[in-house]
Amino acid sequence: MSPIDRGFAAVVYGGSVLFALLIVGLFVELVLGSWPSLKAFGPSFIWHSAWDPVANKFGALPMIYGTVVTSLIAIVLAAFVGIMAAVFLADFAPRWIATPLSFLIELLAAVPSVVYGLWGLFVLAPLVRTAIGPALQHVLGWTPLFSGPIYGVGLLTGGIILALMIVPTVTAISREVIAAIPRDLREASMALGSTHWETATRVVLPAARIGIFGACVLGLGRALGETIAVTMVIGNRPEISASLFAPSYTLASVIANEFTEATTSLYISALIELGLILFLVSIVVNALARLMIWRVRGSRA
Repeated sequence: MSPIDRGFAAVVYGGSVLFALLIVGLFVELVLGSWPSLKAFGPSFIWHSAWDPVANKFGALPMIYGTVVTSLIAIVLAAFVGIMAAVFLADFAPRWIATPLSFLIELLAAVPSVVYGLWGLFVLAPLVRTAIGPALQHVLGWTPLFSGPIYGVGLLTGGIILALMIVPTVTAISREVIAAIPRDLREASMALGSTHWETATRVVLPAARIGIFGACVLGLGRALGETIAVTMVIGNRPEISASLFAPSYTLASVIANEFTEATTSLYISALIELGLILFLVSIVVNALARLMIWRVRGSRA
């Protein structure tokens, strides 16, 4: 091995070790910062729903609930729209349409979250209150998910904002993956009598499922940790409600909204523990995604 190759290998290994040390250091720092809260509340911090800074009573369950619900809404909406858009751009749209549309979609991924938040607060929230919410309640109001008063801000609005934010990521990556599928698969399918749509849904999408799944995981990772946009439209109320119209909180939004207002060490420690929970949730989500990818690869072998 030449000195250049050895130097390059040393830089790569050194960067990998440094990255691992940063992750470990971040975890240690979060544990140290949240230690007073860990000692005061123990594991019950996760399933208690009280959030009363005046009485120094803190529980993470409403924030965990809000994070999970908004992220699920976002990934369901974004996955369906993003994958269908990627299929259209890669296999159906003419090049003179697909190229500028793909460029615009990639630009949407770079829009700051505060812009989405402002749009959600002044455009989407009134629309949910006056049109989307009443329409959903008229059809599905018999279910707990769409019952109760419609405020405009709440879990549904937060989920829609997150979906809009991660759709460009899902679409752009899925399009690249679908476009990378060999042309021979498409031609063989159509030679056997399949239509263009059947080829896309039965041949191309199954062949690209690993990359598409990776795109959805990346989008979900952004949805879990998004802060400013969600803070502006979710209502910021630490309560658990079955209705998607109800205001709520997420792990990231409560930290951003209340960290500067924290006046006691236990209050600050509880907020840091929320950050620790979000850190662990992100690791678990990525680990599960990796296991699922290995399983899919194993089934193809």
